[in-house]
Amino acid sequence: MATGPVPPGAYPPPHQRAMAATAWPGGRPPHPWAPPAPPGDNWLTRLRPAAPAQVTAATLCAVLATAVLSALLLGEGIGLNLMIVAAPAVLAAAFAARAAGRRLRPWTLVWAIGGGALLAVPALRDAGWPTFLAIVTALGVTALALHGGRGWPSVLLAPLGLFDSLGSGTGWIWRGVRDRAEGSRGRWGPVVRTVGAAVALLVVFGALFAGADAAFADLLGSLMPDISLEQAPWRLSLFLLGLFGAVALARTAAAPLRWDRLTIRPGRARARLEWALPLIVLNLLFAAFNAVQLAVLFGGYDKVLEETDLTYSEYARQGFWQLLMATLLTLVVIGLALRWAPRADARDRTLVRAVLGTLCVLTLVVVASALRRMDLYVDAYGLTRLRISVTAMEIWLGLVILLIMAAGIFGARLLPRAVAVSAAAGVLAFGLASPDALVAERNVERFSSSEKIDISYLAGLSADAVPALDRLPEPQRSCALLDIEARLRDDDGGWYATSWSEARARTLLAERGIERTPAECGALTGADDYDPYERGEGTGDPYGAP
Repeated sequence: MATGPVPPGAYPPPHQRAMAATAWPGGRPPHPWAPPAPPGDNWLTRLRPAAPAQVTAATLCAVLATAVLSALLLGEGIGLNLMIVAAPAVLAAAFAARAAGRRLRPWTLVWAIGGGALLAVPALRDAGWPTFLAIVTALGVTALALHGGRGWPSVLLAPLGLFDSLGSGTGWIWRGVRDRAEGSRGRWGPVVRTVGAAVALLVVFGALFAGADAAFADLLGSLMPDISLEQAPWRLSLFLLGLFGAVALARTAAAPLRWDRLTIRPGRARARLEWALPLIVLNLLFAAFNAVQLAVLFGGYDKVLEETDLTYSEYARQGFWQLLMATLLTLVVIGLALRWAPRADARDRTLVRAVLGTLCVLTLVVVASALRRMDLYVDAYGLTRLRISVTAMEIWLGLVILLIMAAGIFGARLLPRAVAVSAAAGVLAFGLASPDALVAERNVERFSSSEKIDISYLAGLSADAVPALDRLPEPQRSCALLDIEARLRDDDGGWYATSWSEARARTLLAERGIERTPAECGALTGADDYDPYERGEGTGDPYGAP
């Protein structure tokens, strides 16, 4: 290479070299004949990991077992069978993760235990709405266990990874089955013959023994699912549900999406006055409202009712929903403030903590006021599913505010996981507490003091409410339990599809029976005690007197 003095203009001046270093990697523009950048190099490709390892035989067997158990056990309802079906699906994910070289981490174990605990709710409780909530939450917790991650993208978007694995996992499983079938053609014959012989012996001798002894026939019928030709489409749907569900879990465990690679850029920092002044004004508004609430608390509700011309129940009803919405909006305000508030120096950080900490403390007072309003509401009209649900939600929102305050003191590194743990624990506690039983107990206690009860509403509760409703006097007891007893009699599933509450309710109803007929209960099923606002039947108040 020739050396010598550099001619003028052949080398860019320093300021142009600095611009080039900023604009292009390496400090120079790409050559016009250089190969283009790899296609699809965007945020979505960064989320996707490398191709998963080949499917193992253990994973395939666990997936198949999940599908078969789903078809056999899930057709008659949900109970202990859901945990039985989930066991091989979890094993399929564990085998796939082990083949991919993934290690069991402490948080993975926490999420896995939480998902299993949530599946205990349908095994113990009969009510469908807490069961549905527990199953959905268990699915989200399982997604967290499979994906890992610690940030908000992982916590919020992990369930989407299961749906992404549903399509790619089908091809992954099919390739694994094809490769193993080609490599072991000579071994399939003995396996098929062995399984066929075992099944034939069980069917033949099982039928003979069932025909020889009625007790054995009853035992066999209670242990085995009832499968008929008419149920074939439904059983096939459950088989496919279990199959693709287990495939999605295994594929996610083998190669999960890396949600933590999805970075959330902080918002542009605003001027101190621009963000702090609105929040200070909001704090003053919250403080004024809380001062009124404390005055009501110490001065009594009678004085407030006289000044506002509201009835006792109207005052309770009027405030709760607005305060619940105020709590939700406060969380939104805190999130936006944390995004835009400057934290460049110590003074900015101190101001952020002071303003947002004050807002959190004042919001906790609003939460307490909302809960007190709901307590008044229940005193006026009784407890319902809707009222206990929104009360539980308000309590959880208060817990989230406490977690935000703790994050402001100790750091926000664990805040996403802490919020997810609190949500899962709240759903688990809500299901195990048996909301229908709490509704029945509260209304039975209220009937003993005021002799007001809505029999038609209580008759629509689940078997969880039977022990509490059984304490009512006649004829209210029989009329409240009449519909529940009929549902339990018509829906006599196997042991695997029966919850503990259903079994307990059937035993109790068999011991005491029902002493009234539907015709005799007709006069009692009319709702003589309800909130017309909640049912949309008008604006009058059955308790109009202050």
